[in-house]
Amino acid sequence: MPLTVATWNINSVRLRLGLVAEFLRRFKPDVLFLQEIKTLDEGFPYAAFRELGYRHLAVNGQKGYHGVATISRKRLFDVDNRGFCGKDDSRHQAVTIKDGGGEIRLHNFYVPAGGDEPDPVVNDKFAHKLAFLDEMHSWLTAEETSRPSVLVGDLNVAPLENDVWSHRQLLRVVSHTPAETERLVKVMARGSWVDAARHFVPADQRLYTWWSYRNRDWAASNRGRRLDHIWVTPSLRPRLKNIEIVREARDWTRTSDHVPVIARLATT
Repeated sequence: MPLTVATWNINSVRLRLGLVAEFLRRFKPDVLFLQEIKTLDEGFPYAAFRELGYRHLAVNGQKGYHGVATISRKRLFDVDNRGFCGKDDSRHQAVTIKDGGGEIRLHNFYVPAGGDEPDPVVNDKFAHKLAFLDEMHSWLTAEETSRPSVLVGDLNVAPLENDVWSHRQLLRVVSHTPAETERLVKVMARGSWVDAARHFVPADQRLYTWWSYRNRDWAASNRGRRLDHIWVTPSLRPRLKNIEIVREARDWTRTSDHVPVIARLATT
């Protein structure tokens, strides 16, 4: 069966419910993964998504901060919300879906942003981010990723030079420092993950998924970063059909500073 998955840091699902609904109507992904839903499980707008045909929902919420959710047309199995770094801050969810004659494991991550100062000694938020990436590396081993799997989310790291508007100027800016990018590359390498976006768009081309609210004319200046990712395990590489970054969503009314990323996989 063909499969379409999408990821979007929505920066409050209740505030932007109308935008999510419009996205689902227009792009019709089989599964949408949200980050920063900013609500407890009981405050999630389940009914609105069920009315749109997305009847299978899994939420790992948190009041006012963080939180991830899975919105699916397909039935979800083996839902698991894993805590990282000894914290209960709702930054991960894994689910399984049926795919033709087999199954696919789907991971939804919201990696800590890391604050402003890229020094773990003086900035606890940055220390937390580095520890989170280290734990991802130790947990997502070859054994964990031996079955067909997809990893999506706001990983809050732009790993390549052309994943940011200026590699030189952002080397000391959180999200593109060597301490972060090297760790994310190690996570990818240990699980032999395939970066779906860079599978289609060469590394020498600029590619962004986030533009700051502080820049009023974001499109003209185009000072973006690629913080939102979709990875697949090697067995799914042959099925990758295309990737789409919905850049137009950055201009939607009262939108998130992130835009949706969509990956389409061909029929098995």
